[in-house]
Amino acid sequence: MADAMVLKAQQFVNKVYGSRIGMTVKEDGRTGWTTMYSLTRALQWELGIKSLSNSFGPTTLSTLASKHPRLNASTMPSADFCRIIQSGLYCKGYDGGDIDGKYNSRVQAAVKKLKQDMGVDKAYPGADLKPKVFKALLNMDAYVTVNSGSRAIREIQQWMNGRYVGRRDFFVIPCDGHHSRDVAKSMLYAIQYELGMADGAANGVFGPGTQDGLKNHTVAAGTTGTWAQLFTAAMILNKRGVPFGNFTADVKAGVEAFQSFSKLPVSGAGDFRTWASLLVSYGDQTRKGAACDGVTKVTPARAQALKDAGYKYIGRYLYNPSTASLPEKEIQPGELETIKKYGLRCFPIFQTWARSVDYYSPAQGKTDCMNASYKAEEHGFKPGTRIYFAVDYDAVDDEVTSHVLPYFRAIKAQMSRMGSQFKIGIYGPRNVCSRVSAAGYAHASFVSDMSSGFSGNLGYPLPDNWSFDQIVTKTVGSGDSRIEIDNNIASGRDTGQGDFTAAPAQKLDLGFNLSYWDALVKETEDYMKSIGRPGSTGYVYARKQCLETIMTLDDVITSASRRHRMRKALIQTSAYWEFCHYSQVDVVEDAGVAYYHTAAIPDWAKDLPGVEKLVDSSTGIAKIQGRTGILARNNSIRAGILSGNVLDPAKDSDRWSMWQKLNQDNAFNVGTVPHMHIWAADGKKGDHDETPIRHPALDYTDGETCQILRRYQGFGDQAEADAKLRMPLYAIFEKYNRIIRES
Repeated sequence: MADAMVLKAQQFVNKVYGSRIGMTVKEDGRTGWTTMYSLTRALQWELGIKSLSNSFGPTTLSTLASKHPRLNASTMPSADFCRIIQSGLYCKGYDGGDIDGKYNSRVQAAVKKLKQDMGVDKAYPGADLKPKVFKALLNMDAYVTVNSGSRAIREIQQWMNGRYVGRRDFFVIPCDGHHSRDVAKSMLYAIQYELGMADGAANGVFGPGTQDGLKNHTVAAGTTGTWAQLFTAAMILNKRGVPFGNFTADVKAGVEAFQSFSKLPVSGAGDFRTWASLLVSYGDQTRKGAACDGVTKVTPARAQALKDAGYKYIGRYLYNPSTASLPEKEIQPGELETIKKYGLRCFPIFQTWARSVDYYSPAQGKTDCMNASYKAEEHGFKPGTRIYFAVDYDAVDDEVTSHVLPYFRAIKAQMSRMGSQFKIGIYGPRNVCSRVSAAGYAHASFVSDMSSGFSGNLGYPLPDNWSFDQIVTKTVGSGDSRIEIDNNIASGRDTGQGDFTAAPAQKLDLGFNLSYWDALVKETEDYMKSIGRPGSTGYVYARKQCLETIMTLDDVITSASRRHRMRKALIQTSAYWEFCHYSQVDVVEDAGVAYYHTAAIPDWAKDLPGVEKLVDSSTGIAKIQGRTGILARNNSIRAGILSGNVLDPAKDSDRWSMWQKLNQDNAFNVGTVPHMHIWAADGKKGDHDETPIRHPALDYTDGETCQILRRYQGFGDQAEADAKLRMPLYAIFEKYNRIIRES
C-alpha cells in the first residue's frame, strides 16, 4: 500500500540528489531497496565520498563516524542532511516529521523509539543518532516482528544488539523475530566476544579458536549468566522451544530432545558437539557417520575399507552425462553386487548439472524424473527405493518459490503418471529441503550441510525429515582401498537398499525417437488395413488417432517396460489393438456402467440409444474391466511389485472405483497393461484359470509372446486367431524399439 510520506521522501531524493548520485527512484510511495540505495548514496554525497555505491560499507561508516559521531539538533550539518534521516525514518515506518530539515521533537521521539525497538537504547541513550544506528536505518531490516515472527527470537535479537553493538565489527541486526544469515553470524561474534577475542580477531567464523574455546564452556542444568543466555539463544534460533536465560530443567529436556533428533550423544548438557550443531550447519566435523556418498566406484577393497570404518549406507549417482569428467560417478557394472556382498546398502542420487537457478523448471523436472527412474530401473533398484534429486547450489528463498518448487512438483506428477514405485527425496541446503518437503514433493532430505556459508543453511534448522547430514569430505583406506567420500550422519529414516534386481543381459527399451514417427504410422496403418481391422463402421477412433494416443503415453510405457523387464512392444501392441477396436457399443456399455453405479445416465450419453444398467465393461484405451483390473493389480501387489491396497473384485464399490480410474486416466489404464500380462502369465487366478508360464521377459520367445497376447483377450478360437494377427503388429513396434535401444 502506498504511503504519502514515503512518496514525499522519494520526491525529495529525486529532486535534490537525482543528478548528483546517478540514479532516481520510482515515486510510488512504497519502501524498497532502490529507495534505501538512493538515500545511502545521498548520504555519501553529503559526506563528500567521491565513489558512490548502494552499499553502506566501511568507508561510509568510518567517514560518518569521523565527521558526525553524534547527530542531533545542534550538530546537524544541513537541512538536507536531516531530510535524509527523516526520509529513512518514514521508510522504516517511524514518524520523520514533515521532512522539513528540522530535527525536532517528533524526529527525536522517532529515533528514541527506533533505538528501543533495536534494543540499543541503553547503549545509545537519548535522541542522538549514532553511526551504527544510521547504517541500520538505511536498510530493509525490520525492528518489530513481521510475518508471524517469534517474540522469543526478537528478544534474543534485541539482547545481542544491546550487549554487543559497541564492539567494532558487530552491527545492528534485525529484530523481526526471524532467524537469518546475519543473526547466525552475529551469534558467532557474540560467542567470540565472550571467549575474550579482541576486535579484529573476532570474525564470525567457526574456526579453531572458537571451537577450542567452546570445548571449555560446557553448560548444564544450573548454569546461569551470559553463557546460559547464549546457549538458550542458540537453541531457540534452532526452533527449540526452551526459555531464554538460565539453564533450567526445561532447557535440559529440550537439549535431550535436540541431541536425540540430531543423532548426538544424549547428555542433556550443552557440550561442544551440541554447541557446534547449534551454531554451524556441519556441526562437529570429527563425528563419525554411518553413511557416505561419493563419485568413485566401490570396489571390493574399498567396500571392505568402508565397512571397517563403520559405514553402512553409501550414496551413489544414477547417471553421469559426461563421458570424460568423473568417469566413475555413475554406478558401475557389478558395483551394486559388491555393495550387497559386503553387507552395505546403497541410496541413489540423481544429478546432472543442478548448480544454478536456470536449470530448474517443470520441463526439466519431468525429464529428470524419467531419466532418474529409467536409470534406477536399469541399475536394478527395486520398488520403494528413494531417489535424491539434487539442488546443488545456494538457492535463495525467492528462487525456491519461482524455480525449485515447480521443478519438484513436476517430478512428483511425472512419477505418479508413470506409476513408478520409486520415492522422492531431495539433496540440498536446509531451507530448500524443508520447503520442498513441506510442499509434499519430497519425504526425506539429504542435507548439504558442508556448505555452511550457503544462505539456505545459515539461519535454518536441520529439516524435520532429514535422512543424511553431509558434514565433511574425508579419505578412507589406503592403496587399492583408498576412496574419497563425503562423511554423512544417518538419521535412520532411510536405510538405502541392500538387494537389487540383476542387471539384464539384454538392453532395456528407451523412449521413442520421433524421427521414426512417419515410418511407424505407415507400417501400422498398412498392416491393419491388410488384415481388415477393425474392418467396419461403428468404431470411435481412427487408427492414426489410436497410435498418436499410445505414443503420448510413451513415458508411461517405457517406464513400465523397464521396471518389469518386458518389451515395450508387448504393452504397445495390446493397448493399440484394443484402442483401435473401441466401438460405439463400448461407449453405450460405458454409459451403462455409470448408470448402474450412480443411478443416472451421464450427460454425455443422454442421446445414446439402448443404455442399460451394466455392472462392468471393458473400458479405456486398453479396454480393461474394473474386475480384471482389480485381479491383475491385486496379483502384482501380492507379489510385491506394486504398492497399493488389495481390492475385492466382487464388491461393487471397489469395482466402480477401479473402473473409473481405467476409464478416466489414460496413464493409469496403460500402466495397468503390464500387470494384466503378468497376471496372465501367472495363470489369471480368479478368472479363467490357465497354466502358469514364465513372466514376460526381455528374451521372450515368439511362442510366449503369442500366448500372452492371446491371454490378454481371453480364450477360445477368436482369441487364438486374433493373437496370431497381433504378432506382426508386435514385430512392427519391436522393430523400431530395437533400432532405438541399440543405436
